[in-house]
Amino acid sequence: MTSTRNLALWIGLFLAFGSAAPPALADEACVDFKWDVSKERALFAGTPETLPAGKDVKSAPTVVPNRFYKLQLVNQSQVSFAVSPGRKAAAASGFAGLANLKISAAGSYRVAVDLPIWIDVASNGTLVAAQDFEGQHACSAPHKIVEFDLAATQPLVLQLSNAASEHILMTVTASPPRKF
Repeated sequence: MTSTRNLALWIGLFLAFGSAAPPALADEACVDFKWDVSKERALFAGTPETLPAGKDVKSAPTVVPNRFYKLQLVNQSQVSFAVSPGRKAAAASGFAGLANLKISAAGSYRVAVDLPIWIDVASNGTLVAAQDFEGQHACSAPHKIVEFDLAATQPLVLQLSNAASEHILMTVTASPPRKF
């Protein structure tokens, strides 16, 4: 009888405290970035502005830093990229889209998204080389961040491709100074 009570006590404790663990673990997955992503995390906590991603440069909406967007992507086969993406299409059934990026000052910028997707920035007919990237597989706020050095005087096209979902949450932020 004592062992039955002990078992009942352990089951009760497990049920009482076990259900609180998953949310904490999910949030912990988003704190393991090597960079300070507090600005991106704060934007992802807000309500996104919904925009249709462009099928070509002319139909692409304009996005600006420090805003939170939900882009409606289209079938990748319908997108006419400004420059061929830096990564070949993984599947013809993927989703993609374009956005014109408007920045007021040259510098290092981060593009953060909630899902696995290929991120390029095109300028003057070429791809801008990514400076760095980071991601957390168990996190979606954000999941992936790619950093680019951008010139403010040139037209910039944000190219998103190889998405498994037709919606993507996204922010663009100025990179904070690096601390070594």
